[in-house]
Amino acid sequence: MREKVRLVSTAGTGYHYYTIKNRRNSPEKIRLRKYDARARKHVEFVEQKMPSHSKK
Repeated sequence: MREKVRLVSTAGTGYHYYTIKNRRNSPEKIRLRKYDARARKHVEFVEQKMPSHSKK
Protein backbone atom coordinates (compact mmCIF):
# COMPACT_ATOMS: atom_id res chain seq x y z
CA MET A 1 0.00 0.00 0.00
CA ARG A 2 2.85 2.42 0.74
CA GLU A 3 4.89 3.75 -2.14
CA LYS A 4 8.33 5.37 -2.40
CA VAL A 5 8.37 8.94 -3.72
CA ARG A 6 11.03 11.55 -4.42
CA LEU A 7 10.69 15.16 -3.24
CA VAL A 8 12.53 17.67 -5.45
CA SER A 9 13.43 21.23 -4.49
CA THR A 10 11.59 24.09 -6.21
CA ALA A 11 14.71 26.26 -5.82
CA GLY A 12 16.17 24.61 -8.93
CA THR A 13 19.25 23.24 -7.19
CA GLY A 14 18.50 19.59 -7.94
CA TYR A 15 18.53 18.69 -4.25
CA HIS A 16 16.02 15.97 -3.32
CA TYR A 17 14.73 13.73 -0.53
CA TYR A 18 13.21 10.24 -0.68
CA THR A 19 10.21 9.30 1.47
CA ILE A 20 7.26 6.91 1.65
CA LYS A 21 3.59 7.83 1.35
CA ASN A 22 0.27 6.02 1.56
CA ARG A 23 -1.61 6.55 -1.72
CA ARG A 24 -4.97 5.68 -0.15
CA ASN A 25 -4.75 8.42 2.51
CA SER A 26 -3.10 11.08 0.32
CA PRO A 27 -3.71 10.56 -3.42
CA GLU A 28 -2.59 14.12 -4.32
CA LYS A 29 1.05 15.13 -4.75
CA ILE A 30 2.98 15.97 -1.58
CA ARG A 31 4.23 19.55 -1.09
CA LEU A 32 6.48 20.13 1.96
CA ARG A 33 8.79 22.88 3.20
CA LYS A 34 12.16 21.30 3.94
CA TYR A 35 15.79 22.37 4.13
CA ASP A 36 17.71 22.61 0.85
CA ALA A 37 21.40 22.20 1.69
CA ARG A 38 22.58 23.65 -1.63
CA ALA A 39 20.42 26.79 -1.32
CA ARG A 40 21.09 26.89 2.45
CA LYS A 41 17.48 27.72 3.30
CA HIS A 42 14.04 26.16 3.69
CA VAL A 43 12.16 25.87 0.39
CA GLU A 44 9.14 23.98 -0.89
CA PHE A 45 9.69 20.44 -2.17
CA VAL A 46 7.23 18.73 -4.51
CA GLU A 47 6.68 15.07 -5.29
CA GLN A 48 8.02 13.75 -8.60
CA LYS A 49 8.34 10.36 -10.24
CA MET A 50 11.02 8.01 -8.94
CA PRO A 51 13.96 7.76 -11.33
CA SER A 52 14.40 4.54 -13.29
CA HIS A 53 17.44 2.63 -12.08
CA SER A 54 18.07 0.76 -15.31
CA LYS A 55 21.62 0.96 -16.60
CA LYS A 56 22.04 0.71 -20.35
